[in-house]
Amino acid sequence: MPLSSEHNPSVRRRRDQRGFTLVELLVVLVILGLIVGIAVPAAINYLSTANSEVARIQIQSLSTALDLYRLDNGRYPSTEQGLKALVEKPAGATSWNGPYLKGGNLPDDPWDRPYRYRAPGPDGSPYAMSTLGADGAEGGEGENADLILR
Repeated sequence: MPLSSEHNPSVRRRRDQRGFTLVELLVVLVILGLIVGIAVPAAINYLSTANSEVARIQIQSLSTALDLYRLDNGRYPSTEQGLKALVEKPAGATSWNGPYLKGGNLPDDPWDRPYRYRAPGPDGSPYAMSTLGADGAEGGEGENADLILR
């Protein structure tokens, strides 16, 4: 008398070991592909604008520190003294009360280049501070755009 499928161990084992079909796996892969296709470009766009935002905030912070320096010393640092005067006492600064930056460190821009400083500014302002953006060259658009504070 033949064994029924319930009593046949090899049939029971095959039924218990059923996995996903190829179609089910393909559907999951397509869904994952769609999620990655939508999420990754949005994340890259967000991260690419983050460096420009960090640079803008750092320039504002440096500007505040320059104003504190001027209050103590009666003038902004010269071009030769540069932004380094915010963290190290320059020669001849009798009223220096720094460092004027938290931590006593002068930050580089988000692209690991020093911020550019010039006093007086080219348009007659007390100073000008800038960074060249991601490409490190004058001009540009988007992440490559120069950020200038005058």
